[in-house]
Amino acid sequence: TAWMLVSTVLVTLMVIPGLALFYGGMVRSKNMLSVLMQTFVIFSLMAVLWAVYGYSLAFTGGGAFFGGLSKAFLLGITPESIAATFSKGVYIPEYTFVAFQLTFAAITPALIIGAFAERMKFSAVLVFMVLWFTFAYLPMAHMVWYWDGPDAITDAAALETVLGNAGWLWAKGALDFAGGTVVHINAGIAGLVACIMLGKRIGYGKEALTPHSLTMTMIGASLLWVGWYGFNAGSNLEANGYAALALINTTIATGAATLTWMAAEWLGKGKPSMLGAASGAVAGLVAITPACGFVGPIGAIVIGLL
Repeated sequence: TAWMLVSTVLVTLMVIPGLALFYGGMVRSKNMLSVLMQTFVIFSLMAVLWAVYGYSLAFTGGGAFFGGLSKAFLLGITPESIAATFSKGVYIPEYTFVAFQLTFAAITPALIIGAFAERMKFSAVLVFMVLWFTFAYLPMAHMVWYWDGPDAITDAAALETVLGNAGWLWAKGALDFAGGTVVHINAGIAGLVACIMLGKRIGYGKEALTPHSLTMTMIGASLLWVGWYGFNAGSNLEANGYAALALINTTIATGAATLTWMAAEWLGKGKPSMLGAASGAVAGLVAITPACGFVGPIGAIVIGLL
């Protein structure tokens, strides 16, 4: 429980201020405040929506694609309520699980804004985020992560029941330790489609759109890296050897990705850059996330290099 509370704080650190500074440093100075505001308010908005209906739709039974509304407004959850982990007989307070998953639900929509930074009205961003959270994040979280827990599996017949109640992709055997599908691919596709729909930035290719503060971007990337230990090792839900495996994999893969990106840039452009190193680090963090509890450290190096 103590580890999960710490992990929840670490993932919050990834968004505010980590992601805000990472993205903010990459835009022009006149748009820095816009990016900070979007990140800050999206985190706040998603926190409220998670309590109102998000947690219930993602993490209760009811269907293969959506849960139900039995825990809307966190109804029926008390300090005594418990949530399953990955080991039989091991539980954490349900509020701890709700709070931890809240941070994932808050960072995922915020990740998208980097794709359309400087190009969308604030009001439109907020409307889009509410719709995307409801119809893209929640079903994906339910499909990949929802199941009844290990104690529900007692024999072959019970396993069939658990598979029948579980999210669609979980039942098919999808392995996503900490959010490669739910968070990164999900937000990545949304960002790609959003920036195509909006079109190029005004002045793109004609005037310099250089990052105004790579110092800020480096600070943001570093906070993301530190917070990511909560993201990856926290997703184990227990403080044990598998959490340690996820933690060391997160460090090694990210180091390997930083070096690869830097080397590619050095060879291709004649000199490395801070933006390249930070980009490599974040790419490595993303790449190892779904596999961090399933591969060994050498596998993590390979994933980071790739």
